[in-house]
Amino acid sequence: MKLKLLNLGLLLTSLLGYLKWGGDNAAFLAEAEAEVLKRLLTEPTAVLHPFTVLPLVGQVLLVVTLFQRRVSKLLTLIGLTCLSLLLLLIFVIGIAAFEYRMVLSTLPFVVIGAFVVRELLRKNI
Repeated sequence: MKLKLLNLGLLLTSLLGYLKWGGDNAAFLAEAEAEVLKRLLTEPTAVLHPFTVLPLVGQVLLVVTLFQRRVSKLLTLIGLTCLSLLLLLIFVIGIAAFEYRMVLSTLPFVVIGAFVVRELLRKNI
């Protein structure tokens, strides 16, 4: 049950990531993901990029674990890895660009991710 709650936390905090690029352009990951899903139906090749597909796959895997009777540690680890690629990149870019909103928006995910890893290691993956 603890791992299931942590996975839900990962899923929710992954939507809080804040992106800022080129001038006044900015969006939360939830907004960007809604746009990607909308464009996926109309022009799928336009959104096929590793930084759009992998986090989406990670979220789908974490949603699957929420409906499992016994949470799959492997699916949790793969989902965390897929989401971490994007969110840790945002975190590092936020530090490099001195953009505190990017750093603060990813901190909840980083903290919960650390708890997930600790829980998986405690259970000997």
